[in-house]
Amino acid sequence: MRLVIARCSVDYAGRLSAHLPSATRLLLVKADGSVSVHADDRAYKPLNWMSPPCTLKEGEDGVWTVTNKAGEQLIITIEDVLHDSTHELGVDPGLIKDGVEAHLQELLADRMEVLGEGWSLVRREYPTAIGPVDILCRDASGTTVAVEIKRRGEIDGVEQLTRYLELLNRDPLLAPVKGIFAAQEIKPQARVLATDRGIDCVVLDYDALRGIEDDKLRLF
Repeated sequence: MRLVIARCSVDYAGRLSAHLPSATRLLLVKADGSVSVHADDRAYKPLNWMSPPCTLKEGEDGVWTVTNKAGEQLIITIEDVLHDSTHELGVDPGLIKDGVEAHLQELLADRMEVLGEGWSLVRREYPTAIGPVDILCRDASGTTVAVEIKRRGEIDGVEQLTRYLELLNRDPLLAPVKGIFAAQEIKPQARVLATDRGIDCVVLDYDALRGIEDDKLRLF
């Protein structure tokens, strides 16, 4: 991972155009090829970014040009570099779910009919380049569905599932892949974002699921 703190301006040219005037910002270049631009007042969310696959070209004039496969560009004009360092983070083991999330995953994987009649399991912890999808399954029509399970459903969980869907839909053997965001509680903002991205939301009653016999499991 490369960390650059620099005074810079940023322009995005693609389906929409956007401009960030000159200011001191953090530029984050990850091993997966992604490039993101961060300020000091937005928590984890970047001001602008380019997701992989993309290419980064650094010009001698201090201009970074990041281009994705669709030809969209993130142009970063660097005026002054305050810090530039590279760090090897190694392979991340991924998020270790708590007992509730792990048990919910196990229950749903064993009883796919809870999500719908005729649904079938493909695999739990289906691997992707950015981590495993909790459950990959198929609905009654044979469409592939990725299910992300959380104890509390918030915006970052929807973002995580969105990234999984982007990768899974590149596989012609799986595409088109739909998404289900499942949690014991789903925050209103997360539900709005999921709906906007075509992701279905399912609220789970963990106590009911673990306390009722196999043939009486219910989702709420």
